[in-house]
Amino acid sequence: MSRRTRTGLDFSSDATHGRARHRLVGATAAALAVSLLLSGCVSWFMPPASDLTSTPTGESVAPGLERFYQQELAWATCGDSLQCATAIAPIDWENPEGDTLELALVRQTARGNDSIGSLLVNPGGPGGSGFDFINDSVDYATSEALQSKFDVVGFDPRGVNRSTPVSCYSDPAELDDYIYGITPGEKGSDEWIAAATQSSAQFAERCFEETGPLLGFVDTPSAARDLDMLRAALGDTTLNYLGYSYGTLLGQVYAEIFPEKTGRLVLDGAVDPAASEFEATQAQAKGFEGALDAFLVDCAGAGDCPFTGSTEQSRALIRTLLDRLDKSPLTNADGRQLGSATMFTAIILPLYSQDNWAYLRQLFTTVLQGDASIAFDLADSYNGRDADGTYRENQTEAFIAINCLDARQPADNARMQEQAAALAIAAPIFGPQMSYGDPGCANWPVEAKRERVAIAAPGAADMLVIGTTNDPATPYEWAETVAKNLDSGHLITYNGEGHTAYNKSNACVNSVVEDFLLKGVVPATDPDC
Repeated sequence: MSRRTRTGLDFSSDATHGRARHRLVGATAAALAVSLLLSGCVSWFMPPASDLTSTPTGESVAPGLERFYQQELAWATCGDSLQCATAIAPIDWENPEGDTLELALVRQTARGNDSIGSLLVNPGGPGGSGFDFINDSVDYATSEALQSKFDVVGFDPRGVNRSTPVSCYSDPAELDDYIYGITPGEKGSDEWIAAATQSSAQFAERCFEETGPLLGFVDTPSAARDLDMLRAALGDTTLNYLGYSYGTLLGQVYAEIFPEKTGRLVLDGAVDPAASEFEATQAQAKGFEGALDAFLVDCAGAGDCPFTGSTEQSRALIRTLLDRLDKSPLTNADGRQLGSATMFTAIILPLYSQDNWAYLRQLFTTVLQGDASIAFDLADSYNGRDADGTYRENQTEAFIAINCLDARQPADNARMQEQAAALAIAAPIFGPQMSYGDPGCANWPVEAKRERVAIAAPGAADMLVIGTTNDPATPYEWAETVAKNLDSGHLITYNGEGHTAYNKSNACVNSVVEDFLLKGVVPATDPDC
């Protein structure tokens, strides 16, 4: 029973989704790969052997934390020009003598001769693989200027991918059913809510059985403590950090817990930590619908546009199509059924970047013709599912586990119905798709760890907060709010489309970020790029 299109979409950067798009099969995959121009790693530079073991800072820490903060990371070459290492951290930072977990890291050492330290990068999610982000597309994550001066470090947060992972369904067929299955009944009906609640409760139970105690400690504050330990183990006295999307929340929480250890933090595609679940859902529904409207205006001038009427007529057709898929799903060649939930996921992926609107045209054209193949290509890419039916990452499981630990509210049918009505008014196409998400975390077997409150981080160093004016996933007003609430936040506006801006928008944004990270220069005012 599909629970993937829950309230709260993936707070991953466009860069993360760009990396995922490389894996699409068929013609769509090839075209997307060309359009994104993500590059891998080069082989011309190898560090000297003396650089293959880190030198921790040796700073004083609380009793019991020494073995983590003072661990020497043993780097080994992996790929042509990268190094990989594994760090250990306590599962419970309040009980450092207890069981430990592993954290997977990858780095490209500074290409120049005068490195200024490490730059840790998080691509978003929660559940996004920072290891894969740097391993697969370091040139998309960072510019040549940053790579020259920084050791660029990607890491998988606790619970994610190559680090000690959250696991819920070891059988891919079970995860298929959870993500792609059709929930019986009309959405919002008692039958539908009961079925969704049962499916989510079963998923939660299996997560607890397969993951064990770690499931209670994949919260963002615990990940921020890992981040500080990694900083020290890498030998950096302060943290230099580039966080995209959900990575901006991790950066804010870090600054709140360790303000004195902040170096230069860039938060691109800012997440408002105080937004309630409903406020976040409503903002995203409106954001993605705004991006869809921009796509429809652009589509009208394209020769392969499947829509022939006005924007309003096209909007009505899309809503009718989603409703029709609920009543009569399309059958894919592999037997999976394309309902509105999976179709919504397929629509969302290309909306992260204007560069990929051509694939939205292909998506709507084929589905309107009764062909579900491209819709499943896109949804599978979003969900990390390969053509053979296996899942290369645990991003769905990690996303849910981290979100349910960060904050949640009990499922209340009356409240959900009231909020669903409000969402349908705010975003008539996508609002109905994003409603009734409360059952997803209602039966989670461990308690939430973080409250949804504003973060000021008094005492932290200057931080850049980047907002894109028509960002569908992390609306611009969130960046305004975050920059205002942070004592040392500085708003950088990018006027444009798409999710996140650095290294994918214009020279204005890039120069501001690079001047800050490389030289510590803070713009006197918002450059309004």
